[in-house]
Amino acid sequence: MITNQQIEKLEKKYLNKYYHFLKFAEDEMLEGFKTKEKIKNDWIGLYKSGISDFATGAERIVYALLNGKGIGQPNSSPVGSDLFFEVSDAFIHIDLKTTGATLKPQKEDKAKGIKAWNNNIGDYTKSQPVGINQCSYSSEIKKADGTSFNPKRIYKPNLPSIYNSGSKDEKPCLSYFVTILFDKDTLDILVISIMCMPNGQLESHYKSRVLKAGKNIPKTRYNFSKTTDFEILNDNSKRIKVVYFDKKMDKTYLSKLKMIEDIYDKQ
Repeated sequence: MITNQQIEKLEKKYLNKYYHFLKFAEDEMLEGFKTKEKIKNDWIGLYKSGISDFATGAERIVYALLNGKGIGQPNSSPVGSDLFFEVSDAFIHIDLKTTGATLKPQKEDKAKGIKAWNNNIGDYTKSQPVGINQCSYSSEIKKADGTSFNPKRIYKPNLPSIYNSGSKDEKPCLSYFVTILFDKDTLDILVISIMCMPNGQLESHYKSRVLKAGKNIPKTRYNFSKTTDFEILNDNSKRIKVVYFDKKMDKTYLSKLKMIEDIYDKQ
């Protein structure tokens, strides 16, 4: 049987691998994000939803780099993250998450035809949305004050904690998120990070701290601000690695990103 400590060692191993690769490819990644400027006049009028529009383009760049790296064998299972690889000692799921920030937020006014333009930077500093095909962590989702919903909300993802459990071919399921914070007004990149969500078997240690209620009942978020460390390893290593941090960003943004900046400075 794979122990909790062995799982965390693997989670840390591949977090470091992907961090160092993304750091090595940082220039190519940032240049890739800029390629949209060459044809800006042809798409700017269609840029409406902010996050979803930006995510589509960003995914092409990040996934092309990760696929080109050739870490492991891509797996064709229809149940999994956008990127799903098998390596010698694990199955790895990777998904991209984008969050938009703005210095010019506005509320929706249907009468005037004004759409909402939200500043979601607060989400980036605390939690990230996670889908049922992106993680293996099953647990109770509790309220912000630590009490239970009525009725209790139990999150049950589709991924197993251990693939081929009990056989000689068993391997743990590892979940990673590449996260991008961008300015919705300028489309400048503010932060790029990669984080590791705990494997489902680790629920025996992390309990309900890993999950946070989403906007709708079936939805949940990875509450990474409450589980920033590989706690079982107890070596002060972080589950979050910051690949890029724009130190020249507006001070309004900087004031909201103290935890992320601190992780970046101390890596």
